[in-house]
Amino acid sequence: MAIYLGGEIKEGAVKRNLDDLTPRQIVEELDKYVVGQNSAKKAVAVALRNRIRRQKLPEEIAQDVLPKNILMIGSTGVGKTEIARRLARVADSPFIKIEASKFTEVGYVGRDVESMIRELTEIGIEMTKQTAYQDVLQTAKDATEEELLDILLPPASLHYQTQNDGDEENQETQQPNRTREKLREQLRRGDLDDRMVEIDTQDRSNATLDFVGGQGMDDMGVNLKDMFGNLFPTKTVRRKMRVADAQSYILRDEQENLVDMEQIIRTAIKKIENSGIIFLDEIDKIAGRESGGNPDVSREGVQRDLLPIVEGTNVSTKYGMVNTEHILFIAAGAFHVSKPSDLIPELQGRFPIRVELESLTIDDLKRILTQPKNSLIKQYQALLKTEGIELEFTEDAIAKLADMTAEINKSTENIGARRLHTLLEKLLEEISFLGSELEEKHQRIDAVYVEGKLGSLIQDQNLRQYIL
Repeated sequence: MAIYLGGEIKEGAVKRNLDDLTPRQIVEELDKYVVGQNSAKKAVAVALRNRIRRQKLPEEIAQDVLPKNILMIGSTGVGKTEIARRLARVADSPFIKIEASKFTEVGYVGRDVESMIRELTEIGIEMTKQTAYQDVLQTAKDATEEELLDILLPPASLHYQTQNDGDEENQETQQPNRTREKLREQLRRGDLDDRMVEIDTQDRSNATLDFVGGQGMDDMGVNLKDMFGNLFPTKTVRRKMRVADAQSYILRDEQENLVDMEQIIRTAIKKIENSGIIFLDEIDKIAGRESGGNPDVSREGVQRDLLPIVEGTNVSTKYGMVNTEHILFIAAGAFHVSKPSDLIPELQGRFPIRVELESLTIDDLKRILTQPKNSLIKQYQALLKTEGIELEFTEDAIAKLADMTAEINKSTENIGARRLHTLLEKLLEEISFLGSELEEKHQRIDAVYVEGKLGSLIQDQNLRQYIL
């Protein structure tokens, strides 16, 4: 599963020069979203800072300074994925989260390990393209405005302005100019948004050729335009639409005309190679050595296929070769059944930093409900506020929810903070269902309310296995 991270964090503290961001400040930024797990935060903060330090080294030394990949060990729901995702946002790095259990070794039907590099490349290209589009946005907006004005008021013929003396020429040219400026003001105010116009836009439906089967071709959908170049010239399509809709079409065309796609690809590949982060989840699912009669004979094979990618190799993508030597790999797993030592020794050696994430305490669960920037309670309050419902949680309600979560995690499967999602959804089910139909717009959630809604489920062990 690929996750695109696009511009969520906008605070000046993060968007300032990354060179000025110390490991302590990186941890402080992670603290806004992830509760506890200080050892894991310190490890990823140092790994990110070392990347910044490496980029300041001379080329001959920098080439030999490899990233210190990290292995996170901890049960589900304690914050492993969130730490990696937020780190990528802080660094503005291309990032994907992918499950190691989806891979199969060469010769088996399924995904090959190189596909994650191709996914990361697609994400890096898109991130760089959006940045380039943002850089030319104002120029593109100006050109879009002029093009729309040309459509609304076609420019006067050149013959109209010839063979006139000076005064007559000024009078004839000033009239259309005044009309054009009036239209410009109306366009900027939005007065012309509903007027229908006809525009010519580029046809973006790409002809692609999908390969069936074939190792390594699962995400390689080959673009026929890339293969045959000018044999597939860009077509223009005539569309009739509102001015408001036409602006977005023309703006996109202008942005594409203003950016250099080859430069974007070169910049993106360089960024991927030096700043890319891959989060390999469920690494424990492929741990284990082969044994005769074992149906999962591909597990060690997947590890051996992963080894060159993590060590550093060149992977072929449709944008060119991508070197993986300096991509940061963060692997994670619960390791309930297997142990990190069950991985093949060569792969173990490529994850020198190991951090064990702690199980969440009741205090941690309380903080998760309220402390993060977009905590669960804040999310529900914002959702219901759209329908005029004011949701208030008392301190004893939060404490009760945390106690119930810890109790259920202890007596059933421990799914960490994800249990809070289940409990809160069940707790607020009736309020969410009625929504704006509720007569009482101020809903107060206290410990008594929590006990009334969830108490019977907590006590009935058979029922909670199905519902909670």
